[in-house]
Amino acid sequence: MYDEYAYDARETMSIQVKICGLKDEKTLRAAIDAGADYVGFVFYPKSPRSIMYQTAAKLGTMVPTSIKKVALIVDATDQEISQIMSSLLPDFLQLHGAESEDRIVEIKKTYPNIKIIKAVNVAEQSDLEAAQKFFNCADMMLFDAKHSGQDLPGGNGVPFDWEVLKDFDCPLPWMLAGGLRVENIAQAIKMTRCKIIDVSSGVESAPGEKDIKKIKAFVEAVSLL
Repeated sequence: MYDEYAYDARETMSIQVKICGLKDEKTLRAAIDAGADYVGFVFYPKSPRSIMYQTAAKLGTMVPTSIKKVALIVDATDQEISQIMSSLLPDFLQLHGAESEDRIVEIKKTYPNIKIIKAVNVAEQSDLEAAQKFFNCADMMLFDAKHSGQDLPGGNGVPFDWEVLKDFDCPLPWMLAGGLRVENIAQAIKMTRCKIIDVSSGVESAPGEKDIKKIKAFVEAVSLL
């Protein structure tokens, strides 16, 4: 499942950053200027970060080819995925719902050039063991905090116990998400040795409202580690 890009992301010493939940030109430009490696766009109506297809199409044209575009979906239909693919032209689809291995294979057959990030919500070691079923069909994993009694599958601003990832050997490149912010990112990276960081609520002034200063500060903090 590896490609040259994924190998570089996993093996180089530099830590990469994904700014997720961008929905306007100003904050997207801030993420690009700060040096983000991935920019994420949410296509989930229940999220305060959700955007329309027309907006995604406009924002997508602003992203240089050196930065990867990620479309976050939650149990999306074939029609919804088709609209996302034609509007945003993403490099990755981030599956943040209850998608099965068969669903991932189905999507990749329909869109052979797309890369799949499978998000898994983690609270304890058994959650990581359950994630192993995706290792043969996804291109990258994302480990986020397990949500309890909340409508959003991610972006809740809550970290999980990073100790469970301390000695975890994942055969795929993987991202760390869940409650990450300037104040705790050094500890998170030290404990998990993660090479790709995904941040959303940690660079916001309010749910769904990205903060330009926080975006810049977060990327700078990671670059110093």
